[in-house]
Amino acid sequence: MQHILCGLAANPSLSSELVDRLISVADDDIATELACRTDLGTAQAVALGERSTESTALLAYEGRLTATDIAPSVWPAAALALLDQGVGSPEWARLLAEDPDRERREKLAACPGLPSDVVDTLAADPDVHVVAELALWTTSDTAERLAAHPHAEVRRAVACNEATPPAVLAALVTGEGLPAARLCPVCDGEETSFVQEPQLPRFDGDPPAPGASCDGAHESTVHGMREAALRNPATPIEVGLGFVDHSSWLFREALATRHDLPPQARAQLAADPAPAVRVALAGNPAIDDASMRALAADLDPQVRRRLAEHPRVPLDVLIHLARTARIGATLLPRVAASSPAEVEELATSPDPAARMLVAQRRDLPTGIRDRLAGDGDAKVVKAIAPHPGLTEAQLRAMVDRHGSRVLAQVATNPDASPALLEELVRNESAPAKVFREVARHPGATASALLVCSAHERARPVAAAHPALPPHVIVELLADEDWRVVEAAAANPSLPPAVMRDLVNRACAP
Repeated sequence: MQHILCGLAANPSLSSELVDRLISVADDDIATELACRTDLGTAQAVALGERSTESTALLAYEGRLTATDIAPSVWPAAALALLDQGVGSPEWARLLAEDPDRERREKLAACPGLPSDVVDTLAADPDVHVVAELALWTTSDTAERLAAHPHAEVRRAVACNEATPPAVLAALVTGEGLPAARLCPVCDGEETSFVQEPQLPRFDGDPPAPGASCDGAHESTVHGMREAALRNPATPIEVGLGFVDHSSWLFREALATRHDLPPQARAQLAADPAPAVRVALAGNPAIDDASMRALAADLDPQVRRRLAEHPRVPLDVLIHLARTARIGATLLPRVAASSPAEVEELATSPDPAARMLVAQRRDLPTGIRDRLAGDGDAKVVKAIAPHPGLTEAQLRAMVDRHGSRVLAQVATNPDASPALLEELVRNESAPAKVFREVARHPGATASALLVCSAHERARPVAAAHPALPPHVIVELLADEDWRVVEAAAANPSLPPAVMRDLVNRACAP
């Protein structure tokens, strides 16, 4: 019954009266579904919040609860959600800054526009999680102050914050001008060779990562702090360049993401022995053609795959990558931004890999679209088959020419006729994906959906289709698969009388 009620809670055809009744019996799971309803009224949202306080934050994010509907002492999660959106009273923030629940104070620390006195309170919080969260999101002035915090975990958060002043970030990397940290998540919970001041915040959360170490210098956390600072675009690149030869590949990988690398550093990182560094450089939108051409010859497939996703990769390099990198059924940024002349060049290329790239676009000129639809290479046809505007004759010709290799892609075409969809699911060589695609197609007929519902992996999709006969939807409410049950209960074609009966049963004493 639980899965039925969760499905009903999401059913767009559920009447307002039945929504009210469902609210009266909702648990947290059902309340989550109800909170996402677009037709939920304010009174219903308040009633739902009273029934399930777990739903109040979602109701606030969804706009169902506003500042006039809540009190932070009653629904602190909703108050935090509104503060996170930049609305809510400063008094709420002051109240929540003293909340005994550490997780609430931590969430508050991430909220924008906090009053200065609240920031001061959070900066002095006895739990380092709260201070670190504040350091991650706060303004430059507070970040500068927290850079000298005695706990290295707070300093690492400061290093991640792009509002941190460049000079402070440089000091975090070099250690110059800052007092040494006295605590980290490793030594924090262990006896150390030095006396720990009782007023310093302690790290009482998750245990340190495997392999983390501290001999009194907090080396693991300091390493993470420097890596974060090197990755931070506000850190002066002059400081970062001193680490281009560092023994830690994590430092070099962080540098490879920087947009302000000089040519010599880019060339050095393109030849780095660590594949992760070269992958990071290949994804850097600021690298030049020379770096991209060097990376295109990389032996690591992940490097070539990342380079293919680069928005400025030269077209000839991309065509080369299409032959050697596993790009898959993806519209690459460079192809999406291609000029009409470049689209024509790709579409008329003798290389099927190039034609397949451009066939992923869904805005092709009619002539190019039709030419690719008749392509002799099945991979090209698979890529073009979902393109809108193709005629039924063209889609059928694809199936006749390439058979099971293109059936699933033809099934995704928005202009595929109901008759064609029925033929696809009755094709003896149809792979399992065909049934799932037809089951979600808006034009699928009842008879096609019945065939799909007989297939285990397609049945949850078919159960949600409004063209499925009502009596079949009712039958699926008793299915062994809970996903099928929820989908059937959420189906807008479920008879209203059945919905009423199900809610009555749930509300019965």
